[in-house]
Amino acid sequence: MTDLVCQSLDVSIAGKKVCSRLDLKLAPAQSWGMLGPNGIGKTTLLKCMAGLSEPDSGSVLLENQSISKLPRRTVARLLGMLQQHTVYIFDASVLETAMTGRHPHLGHWEREGALDKQKSLDAIRAVDLEGFESRSVTGLSGGEARRLAFASLIVQEPAILLLDEPTNHLDMKHQVRIMNHVGEQVTNMQRSAMIALHDVNLAARYCSHILMLFGDGDWQAGPAEELLNRKNLERLYQCPVESVLTSTGKRFLPGGQS
Repeated sequence: MTDLVCQSLDVSIAGKKVCSRLDLKLAPAQSWGMLGPNGIGKTTLLKCMAGLSEPDSGSVLLENQSISKLPRRTVARLLGMLQQHTVYIFDASVLETAMTGRHPHLGHWEREGALDKQKSLDAIRAVDLEGFESRSVTGLSGGEARRLAFASLIVQEPAILLLDEPTNHLDMKHQVRIMNHVGEQVTNMQRSAMIALHDVNLAARYCSHILMLFGDGDWQAGPAEELLNRKNLERLYQCPVESVLTSTGKRFLPGGQS
C-alpha cells in the first residue's frame, strides 16, 4: 500500500500562506476533498503534493521517501495528477492520447502493446467517449477534453490520485460519472485521492475526509462527517450556509445575504 504524507508543510503563493505546518496522511481507501475559497491556493498545494513545486519548508513523503528526491518516472508509477485545465495542442487521436498514461510503465524504447491498448479503450468507455477513438483531440469540446484527461489518468493506474477540479466543464451526468469512478478506484482498488473542489456537496457525497484551507496558513483536516457543518463552512466561505437532509445525506446551500 502506498501512502502520501505531508510533514510540517509550509506552502505559500504570491506572499500569501496557503498552509502552515500541515501534517496530513493520505492513506489507501481514503478520498479527501480539499475545500477553500477561490484563489486560496488549492492548486499550489496539489502541485506541491505531486512534487511539481517545492514547499517553503517541510516535506512530502511518498513511500517514506522525499518526493523531490525520487525519479519522476518512479513518482508517475505511484502518483497521478489531473491538472485544473486541459488543453491539447498537438494533433493526436483520442486513443493515442489515452495511451500516454501507460508511458511510466514502459521501457525507454518500448511501444504500447495489446494490453496497453485494451486498458486505454476501457478507460475511454468509462468516461463515455466510446466512438471517439479516432477523433483528433484538437476538435474536442472542453468537457470531452476533460473526460479524456481523466481517462489518461485511469490508464496510468496510480495508487494516489491528485485531482484539481475534476468536474470542471462537465454536465451533471458526467460529474456524477467521474466522481463515481473515483469512488470505485478508492473503494474497490484501495487507492487514495485528494480532490480539490468548489462544490461542497460533491465533497459531502463522495469524500471520506476533508481538508479546509481558511487562508493565512490556517487549515483543518479530518473525517468529513466531523468537519462538514454550517459553522465551518460559514467560516470557510464567509457567507451564510444552510444545511438540508436529502436521500443521499446532508447537503449545504447558500443562506441569506452575507
